[in-house]
Amino acid sequence: MKLIRTEDAVGHVLCHDMTQIIKDQYKDARFRKGHVVAREDIPVLLSMGKEHLYVWEMTPGMLHEDDGAARLAALCAGENMALSEPKEGKIEVFAQCDGLFLVDSQRLTAVNSVGEVMIATRHGNTAVRKGDKLAGTRVIPLIIPDEVVKRAEEAAGKEPLLSLRPWKRKTAAIVVTGSEVKKGRIQDTFSPVVVDKLAGYGVETRSVVQSGDGVEQVANAVNEARASGVDIIVCTGGMSVDPDDSTPGGIKAAGADVVSYGAPVLPGAMFLLGYFDDSTPVMGLPGCVMYAGATIFDLVLPKIVADVPISRTDLASMGEGGLCLGCKPCRYPICPFGK
Repeated sequence: MKLIRTEDAVGHVLCHDMTQIIKDQYKDARFRKGHVVAREDIPVLLSMGKEHLYVWEMTPGMLHEDDGAARLAALCAGENMALSEPKEGKIEVFAQCDGLFLVDSQRLTAVNSVGEVMIATRHGNTAVRKGDKLAGTRVIPLIIPDEVVKRAEEAAGKEPLLSLRPWKRKTAAIVVTGSEVKKGRIQDTFSPVVVDKLAGYGVETRSVVQSGDGVEQVANAVNEARASGVDIIVCTGGMSVDPDDSTPGGIKAAGADVVSYGAPVLPGAMFLLGYFDDSTPVMGLPGCVMYAGATIFDLVLPKIVADVPISRTDLASMGEGGLCLGCKPCRYPICPFGK
């Protein structure tokens, strides 16, 4: 650092906080360490009794923390994201639409392993709303060698570390299985839960059909839903191994390519996911979706609505974090379930 006259400090970086005291009104840091002195700051500094200042002596190959944070933020933000103005060397990333937030975890770790730089994000594979904070970036020291930031850029690669996929699938059909429902022996309390969960992602339920039991009946109802042109098909119930539970067989008979029947998630182990040739997803939901606060359906639905394909490997990876602790009241998604 070097000592200079305050009048000559424009464009220089302060080495420490500058406290301003106004009796009975104000006592706080008027200018923070790292602040770049502007011309309009000079009268204020002089009124604070600061005739001279200690400033960083910037040398070639060095970056101010705000400049370093800006380059880190550029590594993060993809489409549908906005950046804050730099503040004390930190820049934040915000969602500009509702959608599914995704993080390239491996490349993010590579950047954070460089040292003297950091990027912190919320969990990936989670639903976010417009205006939500997604990430924050900053460099650790007040000034940083350009070479360090270049290493972070190399570790990140050419594609953004973060992505935000807006909701794309807008319509759904529900097939309610079970002869007890179709014959009126019990009321259908399952489909209203599914309708509400779909609506939370902007999905309109176009039809609710009671198919009854039997592979053929379920398959016919699923095919009718396909013919209606909806974006998502959901079958409720009939997912266990009881003789009358024919939903998995009906979905397969309708021509779906079943990705997995079963998932390492509790509640929700008897979940089924498949896709038709036109990429339309079809799901078989176990009974727990009807009464549990959060289940496998809540974990996969954001990806389904954002039109992000789900593989068998994706489902298998849900085992860690796939155990719901059944908290009362349920706080999902602000909890460890699915993370």
